[in-house]
Amino acid sequence: MSDHYALILAGGSGTRFWPLSRNTHPKQLLDLFGDGTLLRQTLDRVKRVLPAENIIILTNRLQEAELRRQAAELPPENIVAEPLRRDTAPAVALGIGLIAARCPHAEMMVLPSDALIRDDEAFCRQAREALALAERESALITIGIKPTWPCPSYGYIERAARLEDNALSSPCYEVARFCEKPDAALAAQYLEQGNFVWNAGMFVWNVAHVRRELAAHAPELAQFVTQLCQSENPRAAFAELFAGLTPISIDYALMEKAQRVLNLEAAFDWDDVGSWISVGSYLPRCEGNATNTPLSCEGARDNIVYSAGGKRVALVGVSDLIVVDTDDALLICRREQADSIRKIVGKLPPELT
Repeated sequence: MSDHYALILAGGSGTRFWPLSRNTHPKQLLDLFGDGTLLRQTLDRVKRVLPAENIIILTNRLQEAELRRQAAELPPENIVAEPLRRDTAPAVALGIGLIAARCPHAEMMVLPSDALIRDDEAFCRQAREALALAERESALITIGIKPTWPCPSYGYIERAARLEDNALSSPCYEVARFCEKPDAALAAQYLEQGNFVWNAGMFVWNVAHVRRELAAHAPELAQFVTQLCQSENPRAAFAELFAGLTPISIDYALMEKAQRVLNLEAAFDWDDVGSWISVGSYLPRCEGNATNTPLSCEGARDNIVYSAGGKRVALVGVSDLIVVDTDDALLICRREQADSIRKIVGKLPPELT
């Protein structure tokens, strides 16, 4: 596995899970379920596939200190803070460049740090298969999630012909196209057709091959990667060059244009955990409410209650609320307004964001 690498993307903001999350502690750095932060779970999972020295984490300057604390076993140079946000394509290109400078013909995975995956064994088995597939096939590989409901909040991937490869334990398909987040009706149509999967932002490829694809479809990023590889000090080079890159997602910049993309159907469970409502589905139940803390209820149902300090909460005659208590802030929100939590963050004092 010396020529296999992983790039873990661990930036983002701390708005959806306010007041528990802050700019320095977004979702992936929180222990939401009492079994470790999502970043820590991701890192422990990947370390079952690759040595720590082959794992690179990208973050931002606000979150760098806490991330280094949580990933202290990685070589210090493997944790890289972007000087400013430039969306996923520049971030992925940075990872490609850093890895290519070490091992020009490596295979690499690109993984988010904030998804909840419980079946580690299935993930590790499929990660090894995907890396081996990237060695055999001249293609960019995605890992897609078989949809369980017509979710309008995810991007979708339309699959075409199935790839015949006896070395794979999960189905693999040629990709017909990437689809933007649909409305509810179109998402339902995708689900009914049966050949669409959720785009989970997990990619696997050979470094030399993805550099050829970048040269063909994203020359600015290809040049950036080349400059990193040719530099005697790639980290110093990226600090100088990164700010000049055009902000764009990796899907727009590359995946939608690449000559050949394959999709492996995920053999493991997956949850984006995109809101407090998602968290509520994993919390213990108390009289029809989801809670991580002692709860006393009178005529209260279908609420989500989270206390960072384990405070007892009493609910009387209320329903469909999200209640989140921390030592310096309290959130009370209707469940159907969960997506609006990020809007209130812009109206808060700086010390609470």
